[in-house]
Amino acid sequence: MSMFGAFDINASGMTAERFRMDTISENVANADTTRTQDGTPYRRKVVTFEQRGERAQSFSSFLGNASSRFKGQGVRVGKVMEDEWTQMKMVYDPSHPDADENGYVTYPNVNIVTEMTNLIDASRAFEANATAFNASKSIAVKGLEIISQ
Repeated sequence: MSMFGAFDINASGMTAERFRMDTISENVANADTTRTQDGTPYRRKVVTFEQRGERAQSFSSFLGNASSRFKGQGVRVGKVMEDEWTQMKMVYDPSHPDADENGYVTYPNVNIVTEMTNLIDASRAFEANATAFNASKSIAVKGLEIISQ
């Protein structure tokens, strides 16, 4: 792996984690949104990552080639999907304008504790990538200092 390859891997990790933090912030901001533009309550969004670069055809082919040809190429956002597996919150409030005929309001499936935990995780991953980036930079600077002497 080249020196710039290390920079690229760390930068891709920082970019992906920043996007994840932005998505978590969107979830927190819409925790009480009972009506979006399409008339439904907001649904929590989840970010998934995947490896950048070539994709292995199968696990066995990946495992067979891992020792000889595998080169880290970083990470990218695979997709952003709506959380369909967590139930929406039903709250009895017949005075709310979005209440149904039984007086229940459907609130988003956003749990603030979960979102804050995910935000801490994403910020720590961002910090780890930033630390690795700075370590790579220090190595490069030291190498240039040795060459220039």
